[in-house]
Amino acid sequence: MAISVASLASSFASLSFSSQISQKPYAVSLAHSKQFSFSLASKISTLVVSASVAEAPETEELETRENLLKLVKSRLPGGFAAQPIFGTGRRKSASARVVLQEGSGKIIINYRDAKEYLQGNPLWIQYVKTPLATLGYEASYDIFVKVEGGGLSGQAQAISLGIARALLKVSESHRKPLREEGLLTRDARVVERKKVGLKKARKRPQFSKR
Repeated sequence: MAISVASLASSFASLSFSSQISQKPYAVSLAHSKQFSFSLASKISTLVVSASVAEAPETEELETRENLLKLVKSRLPGGFAAQPIFGTGRRKSASARVVLQEGSGKIIINYRDAKEYLQGNPLWIQYVKTPLATLGYEASYDIFVKVEGGGLSGQAQAISLGIARALLKVSESHRKPLREEGLLTRDARVVERKKVGLKKARKRPQFSKR
């Protein structure tokens, strides 16, 4: 009789131990699933916020370009060539058509602000402003430019020549100060073409005697 009671007690203990083991994984799995769902939700929310922030500057740029396009069309009703104060400048393979109108000193290049178009480069911006600064007209004229061909450096120098030529139509007395600064001279330098058998225009391959 004593043996049977001891065996029953041990069997009951084993049953309770197995039930504890079976419950623990269930509780752990529930905890992990809750944490995983929470981390996913947090990741999704951060992705949505970053996307909404990135879209904002693009819409602002489009609005500013549309406003500048409307401004240019309203100020130049007959196009660039129909304006009285007009000048053409060239440098390398760049060609610029420039129109001057009395205003507050705005510079619009290809329907964009000059600093934005020239990527904020101080040297290229200086090229554009030099003719006006020479005569003290920085805040007297608005400049509208349509330029094509070449790179930004050549385009900036072409715009400078176009502005200088347009200022001659304002007054012939502007010729002397502009000529002294060399702003009316067309810079004809271009890249020399590559030659056959050479690496570049002048560069030769290394000479080998044997």
